[in-house]
Amino acid sequence: MRLFFYVLNKTEYLDTLLDEFAHNGINGATIIESTGMAKILSSKYDEDELPFLASLRNFLNPERENSYVIFMIIEDEQLNKVVDIIENIVGDLTQDNNGVVFSFPIDYAKGIKRNGK
Repeated sequence: MRLFFYVLNKTEYLDTLLDEFAHNGINGATIIESTGMAKILSSKYDEDELPFLASLRNFLNPERENSYVIFMIIEDEQLNKVVDIIENIVGDLTQDNNGVVFSFPIDYAKGIKRNGK
């Protein structure tokens, strides 16, 4: 099993992603609304106070207020399928603003239903 995370920047795709996960037997996701550090700092400080903000502003999407962090426990063999679903909907994750994925192996879990078990 793996604990899988996806930071979804393009929040308009949330429902589509969740629907596609469900249609592929990938269930049990939790979604948390989030805001990145750069976004918060850019709203609190001027460029002269934190000079690196000038370069960060070029990468920030001012229309986007928040992101979503989607996390879920998946089977190891589902990892590639989950990433494929994400990239088919939001685009190549190596491109700017399409989000970030990462996962960790789980060495202990209790109370999780796994494929009807």
